[in-house]
Amino acid sequence: MNIISRRKFVSGSAILAGTALMYNPLAAVEPVSNKIRMGIAGGGFGRSFQWHEHPNCTVEAVTDLRPERNRALMETYRCSKSYPSLEELVRDRNIDAVAVFTEGPNHVRHVIECMKHGKHVISAVPACWGTVEEAEKLLDAVKKYGLTYMMAETSYYQQFTISVRNIYREGKFGDLYYIESEYQHDGLEELYVENGKRTWRYGVARMHYPTHCVAHITGVTGERLTGVVCHGWGDDAPCLKDNVYDNPFHNESAFFKTSKGNTFRANIWWKGAHLGGERASWIGTEMSFYADNGRSGPAIVKKTGNMGRDDAGFVQGVPKLENYDQPDWWKTDLLPEPLRHDTGHEGSHTFLTHEFIDALVREREPTVDIYEALAYTVPGIIAHESALRGGELLKIPQYER
Repeated sequence: MNIISRRKFVSGSAILAGTALMYNPLAAVEPVSNKIRMGIAGGGFGRSFQWHEHPNCTVEAVTDLRPERNRALMETYRCSKSYPSLEELVRDRNIDAVAVFTEGPNHVRHVIECMKHGKHVISAVPACWGTVEEAEKLLDAVKKYGLTYMMAETSYYQQFTISVRNIYREGKFGDLYYIESEYQHDGLEELYVENGKRTWRYGVARMHYPTHCVAHITGVTGERLTGVVCHGWGDDAPCLKDNVYDNPFHNESAFFKTSKGNTFRANIWWKGAHLGGERASWIGTEMSFYADNGRSGPAIVKKTGNMGRDDAGFVQGVPKLENYDQPDWWKTDLLPEPLRHDTGHEGSHTFLTHEFIDALVREREPTVDIYEALAYTVPGIIAHESALRGGELLKIPQYER
């Protein structure tokens, strides 16, 4: 695998001006009258969004290769028109944009097919699959067609991530020098085989699915991940001995260096006696934020200046620990009123729905645009290569806006 991009590496100062910091996603909604006509491709995860509820959106048509999922999409979005394939749906001239929620390895191919027919696209994660070459192919297509691309990363709009982004903007962390994130999901092997056949998930490399973790740093501070050391763990499971990805790992743990010289640690563990979930901790010089860890709710630690002694008698700072009363941001005017209800993935789905539609009607870039999407996805590709090389330190390619 050629892990070094043909595009030049860019400096840390140039890449800190990411979309996540240019547009304020904490601004109240202001109504507009434009309508976006959506096509929905993928009747699994694709049914869990709220396109039919958004005041600036209608669902024009849906598609899935399986007739039963096609029917389920039509019922979910109250849509009377369906197509047997994405390739046919994109020829519908009444459709402005397509939500691509197909299999992960098909995302780039399907996004490009949509854009060839003049459609804006929001896709499920990850943005690309397994190689830097795929990342660059996607970027080239978005540039070529000049259409809007957004990646539907749920961790960007988890309720605690929205809170932390607000705290960071207010400067309360001081110097935010360390972030760690966990994506723990034991039991996904249930999705590896369906009707006696292997699915695309069978034996997938964990770090090829990194976006739920990377969003906790890049989606808050705008920092890019520039280098990585990663290690993996596996056992004798059949799915690790014979898969199309040549992946030998159940779990992978990576340490990244950021464009600010800080440290980011990501654990993607899909097997083991852990509590499960997607969570993170943000550690600063003046304040730290700990998301719900599965044992206790979210908490804040503040530096007080008070001094005490540890159990060995050495001087030690005495911090102030506070429980954090997590707001339900989905109840607020950050969303249009019809979308103010709880959804999956920490209330993120209505935010993703609104962000894509709002970006289109206002003709602005979405928060997780193509550059953000690659900044979330490509580090995992390089991290997995590091794990395959026994933890070798590798550079991560960057892409200029």
